[in-house]
Amino acid sequence: MRRLLIILSLLLSPTAGFAEPVKPIPAAHGIAMHGALKYPAGFKHFDYADPHAPKGGEARLAEIGGWDSLNPFIVKGEPPGGADLPFETLMTGSADEAFSEYGLIAESIETPADRSWVIFTLRPQARWHDGKPITADDVIFSLDILKAKGHPRFRFYYAAVDKAEKLAERRVKFSFKPGDNRELPLILGQLPVLPRHYWQGRDFAATTLEPPLGSGPYKVKSFEAQRSITYERVRDYWGADLPVRRGHNNFDRIRYDTYRDTTVALEAFKAGEYDWRLENEARKWATGYTDWQGLKDGRGRREAIPHRRPAGMQGFAFNLRRDLFQDARVRRALAHAFDFEWSNKTLFYGQYKRTASYFANSELAAEGLPGPLELAVLEPLRAQLPPEVFTQAYRPPVTDGDGNIRPNLRIAMKLLEEAGWDVVDGKLVKDGRPFTFEILLVQPVWERITLPFARNLARLGISANVRTVDPAQYKNRLDHFDFDMIVHVWGQSQSPGNEQASFWGSASADQPGTQNLAGINNPAIDSLVEQVISAPDRDTLVARTRALDRALLWNHYVIPHWHLGTDRLVWWDKFGHPAVAPANGTQFLTWWVKP
Repeated sequence: MRRLLIILSLLLSPTAGFAEPVKPIPAAHGIAMHGALKYPAGFKHFDYADPHAPKGGEARLAEIGGWDSLNPFIVKGEPPGGADLPFETLMTGSADEAFSEYGLIAESIETPADRSWVIFTLRPQARWHDGKPITADDVIFSLDILKAKGHPRFRFYYAAVDKAEKLAERRVKFSFKPGDNRELPLILGQLPVLPRHYWQGRDFAATTLEPPLGSGPYKVKSFEAQRSITYERVRDYWGADLPVRRGHNNFDRIRYDTYRDTTVALEAFKAGEYDWRLENEARKWATGYTDWQGLKDGRGRREAIPHRRPAGMQGFAFNLRRDLFQDARVRRALAHAFDFEWSNKTLFYGQYKRTASYFANSELAAEGLPGPLELAVLEPLRAQLPPEVFTQAYRPPVTDGDGNIRPNLRIAMKLLEEAGWDVVDGKLVKDGRPFTFEILLVQPVWERITLPFARNLARLGISANVRTVDPAQYKNRLDHFDFDMIVHVWGQSQSPGNEQASFWGSASADQPGTQNLAGINNPAIDSLVEQVISAPDRDTLVARTRALDRALLWNHYVIPHWHLGTDRLVWWDKFGHPAVAPANGTQFLTWWVKP
């Protein structure tokens, strides 16, 4: 009986069977990937935006190629420049931090220390362009439709989301699958929010020339497919006075005109057909503006503005789905036929630096030999990695720049012979099959760089055919991996994470539309990507990214090109811009038209 009374007393006790009260998680105005936010609660505006910037006027821009769809969220079709202007995300990043996000559609974010889930509370004033409020139902619909019918990258980004729940009309919770992925709350913060009521009865996966309903600072005013599109500023835009939007979106209208190639676009700019230009070609920067009357009479501006963003990797990318490029010795041999020093001296006026990292121009780039933190990641994978990862600092092949590339070609031929290739009657042959492939380009401007490379390959007995196609055909061929070699750029941020799985992960190698264009299917790379994603702090992230960098470099998946640490800008002097340029470079939507 006494024992029964003790049991009953325990059951009736107000604290019996209950754990310590769970401390509520405070709602925050933003979230940093690692460390603290730069901007505190109640901040007024980003440092690189001028809250007093005048509104008005028109900015005329240019794009190359053509477009045929106003839905930028699917793999089909090609959207125009500025296609994302009518849409907003839950949160938005700042351009002067490695990776931080602040509330946009969401007024607050809640997440536990292990970041196993996240709750967003939406702003009550957030509205679609038709006046209807943005709700938790819209957020859940957006996640579901993007994963089911959106571009393949969305399936990779949100693959770790286990469940989405509506907690209230303006409150939504995402729970994540088991695993250490601290980036997921920020990835969900980047979710484009789409209107459920608009898309009901419409085919989200189809291309369209009907401007989709959005909630952003601009909406489509007029367009002529393949030629031009004009966006107009939404006068009653609900987010205009948010701290993350003050000093942004100052133009009344933004127009994009389409040009068939960069040479035509440059001449159109000098003739005053559009207003502002980011120059990507060294030759045009060096010589293309000497006859520009606007620069001579003071009506034009030309300026190189330094930045500190990672340059990423641009290079000749192999398609490893081709048997021809399966052997790393072959890929390494072909890299010796690209004479960067000659190209930089002869074609680029000495403007560029050779790229020797997938994260060039940042602290994330591997340098020297691996340090202790890197070795802790690399050692368990030693048997699966090229030995040079541990013994050598990667450097791409170098020449004297005088056009004499014979020493490099001798190295290349030795590697090719080791891989089983021989020269027969001037042709490189293996098992009776000649070494021939196609380099696919999308702009004629690349021909002057690629043709000398092809001529050097010919000296090895390799036939490299250079082919330039129109943008629509190029995109279709890339989406379906119908190429041997291309010129490609993998852009990088200061805080790499889940996107690396789309770039290099085995699961994305055969997914149409993926960024894993090289077709990398390597368990060691997969492991390194996973460790980058799960990095608990900045120092660990840097070390793990450098380890991934080494593994990518020494597998010779690309022949690295070059990079630049400035934004080369030219514009007609109708614009004003903030005095401060952030680390990530020029933010054109903080510029304005002078009254």
